[in-house]
Amino acid sequence: MADTTLDIDGLDDTQRLLRDNIRRYLKDKITPIIDEAEKNRRFPHEVLPGLADFGYFGGYMPESEGGLGLDYLTWAVMMEEAGYCWQSLRAIINSMNIVAGIIQAYGTEAQKERFLWPLLRNERKSYVSISEPDVGSNVAEIKTRADKRGDTYVLNGSKLWITNGMFADFGIVVARTYSDTCNGDLSMFLVERDATPYTATPVEMMFARTTGTAAFTFENAEIPAANLLGKEGQGLRQTLIGLNFGRLNVAMGAVGAAQYALDLATDYATQRKQFGRPIGSFQLVQKHIVDMTTRVQAARALGYRAARALQSGNARSECSIAKLYATDNAYEVSHLALQVHGAMGCAVGYPVERLFRDARGGLIPEGTTEIQTLIIGREILGLNAIN
Repeated sequence: MADTTLDIDGLDDTQRLLRDNIRRYLKDKITPIIDEAEKNRRFPHEVLPGLADFGYFGGYMPESEGGLGLDYLTWAVMMEEAGYCWQSLRAIINSMNIVAGIIQAYGTEAQKERFLWPLLRNERKSYVSISEPDVGSNVAEIKTRADKRGDTYVLNGSKLWITNGMFADFGIVVARTYSDTCNGDLSMFLVERDATPYTATPVEMMFARTTGTAAFTFENAEIPAANLLGKEGQGLRQTLIGLNFGRLNVAMGAVGAAQYALDLATDYATQRKQFGRPIGSFQLVQKHIVDMTTRVQAARALGYRAARALQSGNARSECSIAKLYATDNAYEVSHLALQVHGAMGCAVGYPVERLFRDARGGLIPEGTTEIQTLIIGREILGLNAIN
């Protein structure tokens, strides 16, 4: 396959070597099993331990916290490669690392011992449960509640769109909290499937079909008070901080998917013949390829910029800009790739068809396109259009 990747200034030789090694590994170990996984609607979690050596689970954390001390630019390159391979893989990695990052930042030593270290060793699978049937972008309106009763919190409510929810054995649930010291503010809780029984219902998705997306129902589900993550009432702040990291992951995964769509279209345009010549020799097809290339390179540059901003600790608008542009353009690039392939691109099971579905879905998670626009507008103008 043609490699249309152009390096952006700022990657060093080590980062390029890591990128190339990861791509070879994913091509050899993951790509051959994607079709079967998509058909069965089940993610092959057994592939995850092999990715740990590259730092895919907590690699951005300090070595003292079980990570590899990778900077966010290196992490961005890794997430691009995951997205290039398979958006379901990127989604699972994203979800589990958001959980790891939050526990690393706010967890007690006992919580890290019980949840974080097994997660980094791929001994446990996790989820993040924030959205609800009536609550998506407006996290502050969460209705699920946790009432403090002695040494437990009692959880009641419904959650929706939970990546890895059907497979994971623990996760983070955000709930409105009521106790002697908290009157309805949001808090985060570590919830284990075995210790806190709840109903998990599969949700069939158009995109990322293998990721075990679920809806949860909690009915008087008891959580040990020791599973409170951080302090009561900090849940909104904890959630918003984690979103910047998640948006970088989604953005770079979208860059990877767009790059793959471009590579497929480039190969097809040089090999497919009509009217006695390669279709890539026709002006309108070349226009598509050039447009795709421009979009991919611009999205990658914005993703790298966001990674550097996140490294400095101030990425309020950069991650939103990267997520907005990269996901929007991954959808457009996959659309153009499908157009270049014609009817062949629409065939179920062909990579372009899956890329197109997955790219459309990428416009929604970690804040919709519209929400990203309002966040960026607030940063530019200093005026809040949301509230």
